[in-house]
Amino acid sequence: MQRIIALDMEGVITPEIWIAVAGRTGLPELQLTTRDEPDYQKLMNHRISVLGQHDIGLNLIQEVISGLDLLVGARQFLDELRASYQVVVLSDTFEQFAGHFMDLLGYPHLLCHRLSLEGDRITGFIPRTEDAKLKAVLGYQALGYHVTAVGDSHNDIGMLRQADASSLFRTPEGLPEKYPDLSCLDAYDELINWIGNVAQG
Repeated sequence: MQRIIALDMEGVITPEIWIAVAGRTGLPELQLTTRDEPDYQKLMNHRISVLGQHDIGLNLIQEVISGLDLLVGARQFLDELRASYQVVVLSDTFEQFAGHFMDLLGYPHLLCHRLSLEGDRITGFIPRTEDAKLKAVLGYQALGYHVTAVGDSHNDIGMLRQADASSLFRTPEGLPEKYPDLSCLDAYDELINWIGNVAQG
């Protein structure tokens, strides 16, 4: 059986970009992530409003991102996965944010969104499609792939529910209790072993 491993990006293999931006700008309003707000459109509207109020543009955000490293062990984890499986990163980040991390990760296949810009000002975003992560999983399954999915937040639940096997990873308090049927792991070696067991099962 052909297998695809679908990984969320932020919180699974990279740090949370917006938390880093909040730290750099001193704006706690930007600390909200998909771990806090399940409605992604509402969350992005909030972020874009805060950026506009404080005249924060794409260049500053990209500067913050350029100073971030991967989560410890993430590149080794991804390389080990890619040696045995096809891997796709399904993320609600943006093409304009992802370049630095893609370089550090060795350019994995990434499906994400795109920002709308007026010069340096972020005015909105263009979703890849509605329920993009879920639809990506459905698409791979329609091609005959077994999909194993890993995510950490509310916006990953659709793809985790649809996948043939799925696990929460380093997820915040509350989600494991809300979705007790999902595996919940906290270390890359545990995740590698779990994925291997799924493949053998």
